[in-house]
Amino acid sequence: MPQRAATIVGGGIGGLAAAIALHRRGWRVEVLERAPEFTEIGAGISLWPNALRALEVLGLADDVRSLGAVEAAGGVRDRRGRWLSRTDNAELARRFGHPLTVLHRADLLRALTQALPADSLRPGSEVSAVHDDDGRPVVAHRGGESRPDLVIGADGLRSVVRRALWPDAAGPRYAGYTAWRMVTVPLPRPLSEGAATWGRGERFGYTALPGGRMYCFATASLPAGGVSGSSEYAELLRRFGSWPDPVPALLAAVPADAVLRHDLYDLPPLPSFVHGRVALLGDAAHAMTPNLGQGACQALEDAVTLAHCLDGTPDVAAALRSYDLLRRPRTQAITRRSARLGALGQLSWPPAVLLRDTAARLTPTRATLRSMTPVLGWTAPDGPMPATQNETH
Repeated sequence: MPQRAATIVGGGIGGLAAAIALHRRGWRVEVLERAPEFTEIGAGISLWPNALRALEVLGLADDVRSLGAVEAAGGVRDRRGRWLSRTDNAELARRFGHPLTVLHRADLLRALTQALPADSLRPGSEVSAVHDDDGRPVVAHRGGESRPDLVIGADGLRSVVRRALWPDAAGPRYAGYTAWRMVTVPLPRPLSEGAATWGRGERFGYTALPGGRMYCFATASLPAGGVSGSSEYAELLRRFGSWPDPVPALLAAVPADAVLRHDLYDLPPLPSFVHGRVALLGDAAHAMTPNLGQGACQALEDAVTLAHCLDGTPDVAAALRSYDLLRRPRTQAITRRSARLGALGQLSWPPAVLLRDTAARLTPTRATLRSMTPVLGWTAPDGPMPATQNETH
């Protein structure tokens, strides 16, 4: 079979993973990224066992694990700091093959870019149009025009590819709450456990990063598009400064200019992730709220599944239909589950909060782990991919 070409629109986690998966199967790939460089300004990212299983297929699991931190345990607390539920990371690893690993998004992105030939990465290549020319996809971008065998839209929540080829699809919908993300400076006594604390219409969570730092996140039910009057850091202190330990100490270790605020959205279900020889992947296909920590994990699953479907067949369109059948039901179910968990976490009516917290406290740990099996028990479609000779590290 002659070498085939793929254009990946979007240089985030999902797009780069798809490029690696195809590159290692002999495809010629180009990754078009509108930003001037391949980088990530986010904070922490959770890689659950299913994501690490996908990274094993890409041959990158060991490298990525070495960049992350593994906590002893995590769980959920109430507004007074009492544990509602706890999960042992060792038990998670025993059941699902890997522990929960947390690292900085920039470190993960760097590991992915280093697994690709430098000449396949095209920063500063904003895409202006995507259309079909007699069955062949065409991508117009700042660097010219590409006519590959396959186009992958991995360009996020407000995907240009999706808007071009799915013009009637519903746009992103606001979840009803905003989020703050931040990373502390190294702590003298890093915490060995993470937690999410549920309040009334507010949440605050934290988890360990390498080097003694902690990744923290917070949410509050607010109208979309809001900006804090003084600073986002001051708003966090006002809302969460009196919460149970260790929240005040963690906020004190956050640089005041290092707080990111983003409204949270998900994507209503699409009728298909494919259009001819164009496939959507990651947030472009199934953007979800971060309540399950599965956004990037599902994008990694998408990438290796897509490559598997394309392997060994010259019929790209048929392969993409298989990809759609495999990925759309699963990812849309996880999107719904994440939305339900978020709505539960954001409850603010006191009787509903009391009922929620009581139910969480009475749920056995084994039942919680069992409920996670449909998400974390995903099995990769095949074994590790061979490295290619022109791969760069």
